[in-house]
Amino acid sequence: MIQYILGGILASLLGFLFLLKLNGNKKNKKNEIRDECVKSSINGDLRSNGDTDIIIVGAGVAGAALAYTLGKDGRRVVVIERDLTEPDRIVGELLQPGGYLKLIELDLQDCVEQIDSQRVLGYALFKDGKDTRLAYPLEKFHSDVAGRSFHNGRFIQRMREKASTLPNVRLEQGTVTSLLEENGTIKGVLYKTKSGEEINAYAPLTIVCDGCFSNLRRSLCSPKVEVPSCFVGLILENCKLPHQNHGHVILADPSPILFYQISSTEVRCLVDVPGQKVPSIGNGEMAKYLKTMVAPQIPPQIYDSFIAAIDQGSIRTMPNRSMPAAPLPTPGALLMGDAFNMRHPLTGGGMTVALSDIVVLQNLLRPLRNLNDSASLCKYLESFYTLRKPVASTINTLAGALYKVFCASPDQARKEMREACFDYLSLGGVCAEGPVALLSGLNPRPLSLVCHFFAVAIFGVGRLLLPFPSPKRLWIGAKLISTASGIIFPIIRAEGVRQMFFPATVPAYYRSPPVE
Repeated sequence: MIQYILGGILASLLGFLFLLKLNGNKKNKKNEIRDECVKSSINGDLRSNGDTDIIIVGAGVAGAALAYTLGKDGRRVVVIERDLTEPDRIVGELLQPGGYLKLIELDLQDCVEQIDSQRVLGYALFKDGKDTRLAYPLEKFHSDVAGRSFHNGRFIQRMREKASTLPNVRLEQGTVTSLLEENGTIKGVLYKTKSGEEINAYAPLTIVCDGCFSNLRRSLCSPKVEVPSCFVGLILENCKLPHQNHGHVILADPSPILFYQISSTEVRCLVDVPGQKVPSIGNGEMAKYLKTMVAPQIPPQIYDSFIAAIDQGSIRTMPNRSMPAAPLPTPGALLMGDAFNMRHPLTGGGMTVALSDIVVLQNLLRPLRNLNDSASLCKYLESFYTLRKPVASTINTLAGALYKVFCASPDQARKEMREACFDYLSLGGVCAEGPVALLSGLNPRPLSLVCHFFAVAIFGVGRLLLPFPSPKRLWIGAKLISTASGIIFPIIRAEGVRQMFFPATVPAYYRSPPVE
């Protein structure tokens, strides 16, 4: 394996040089977008009433956790959420161990208690009748540290309840329709209450966390949203998974299928359907698709429960969105959560990224007594975009690359890459622990990710060339390396080569708090 890993390192370094050249051709300055989601003041007389330090738009995972974190630090926080009743979603149900460590850091670990959450200790991969189990490398951590799976809505409600216990945090139900701007600085928000009343709310800093369907992000970033696939969600009742306390990933055709426990009696199933269109649920096409195309690929131990869940009829769908972070630094405002950055949910890394971002922001804001100098604060908070990169870019890149590798393809090189990935992980030892540590958020090191990715590719080439190479096998091997490069390098370029691998060379990395 040493030669494979060394080969992977060499291939990755060559790729970096290529990407750095491409990155140098990119424009350094982006034009600021101002559209219908920003409303300029008419009379130019916007003033804060002084009783709010921060407005948070949205009380999902990011918004609720952020409200408690900033409130605990003494900030006066107002959270405006469209609907404060318990959400009902089919994603955001699996928190990686790295995310759980961030919960502990934020003093929110008790929010996974009393909601029937389940410990997750690793993954089980299934392919063509074979399976392998991959354990999280948790030996160096406290026994309580593990992944957690749960009903997303229950988790969010627990965080909202905890945030609302702080006297300086106020949760309000309303729909934010626009940001209020004066001379290029965001001064607050305009929102509509449940009764239809429109209210202006003002604060020195507005943090937008209104989720993947954000209608405010276009003024604060350059969104390039992709929808590579959709999830079809089912709940299997009283189903026993083959490997308890493990997420199950079936490398099916055309794309992966996920199973994981979300309560003591329920298993979530997510069937990935490539593209933006899915069979109709209403006319029965979806049930037919699941029974004829998907069910035959399900492990026999859970086949009957899968069919029963289809017959029950509670089938839901959700588009899987991907969007690299491309901020437009704006005085008085900041983007966070899925409104700011999204990745394919295959790896369950979204909440880990959001919680990690909150830790970074908390550490940046702590030294500041007040937030009234919007221009200086904006310049200072540019360091947030660099400091978040090691964790965010590792999880984002892994999610995008792994999804493409796990999808079936008629291309022979893609087939070999998929087979090599499964067999590489099945080797155990460093071949399994390294990638799982990256997946779990326990080892947020982009270079380690690239090394393992190309080690998989070179492992696949080595299998092709043994025992005797042939011209056809050499050609497939060359295509395999080319395919691997074509998968990972565009994702890395979108994440930002310099910030991802050389953050210390970015001037914002060393930004000091503004003098008060």
